Amino acid sequence: QVQLVESGGALVQAGGSLRLSCAVSGRSFSAFGMGWFRQAPGKEREFVADIWRSSGNTAYGDSVKGRFIISRDNAKNTVYLQMNSLKLEDTAVYYCAARSGSFSTKEHSYAYWGQGTQVTVSS
Repeated sequence: QVQLVESGGALVQAGGSLRLSCAVSGRSFSAFGMGWFRQAPGKEREFVADIWRSSGNTAYGDSVKGRFIISRDNAKNTVYLQMNSLKLEDTAVYYCAARSGSFSTKEHSYAYWGQGTQVTVSS
C-alpha cells in the first residue's frame, strides 16, 4: 500500500517562502511521477506542479510559474515544493500525489494522494 504524507504547511506572510515535503512509502518511489495540487475554500482542486520520475523534468501551473519549484530526492523517497514570493491567493490545502502513468495535470491520472497540508498566507 502506497502512503503519502505531506508536511511543512504553515501560516506565512505575503512575500515569504515555505517548503512543503511529501514522504512516500510502500512502493519504489522512483517508479512514480509526483505532483502537487492545491484546493482553496470554495474552489476546485488545482494543478500546481509535477516532476517526472526519472528525467527530473518539471511542469508548473500558470499561477505559480516562476515562484514555485518542485524537486525530488529519490534516496529519501521525498518530493518537495519550494514556494517563494507567496501571495494571498496561494492560501489553500496542498496535496501531493503520485502517478505511474504519463505526465498529466488531471487529478484522475494520479492514483495515490496524501491527506493535505494547510498553507495560509496573510497580509
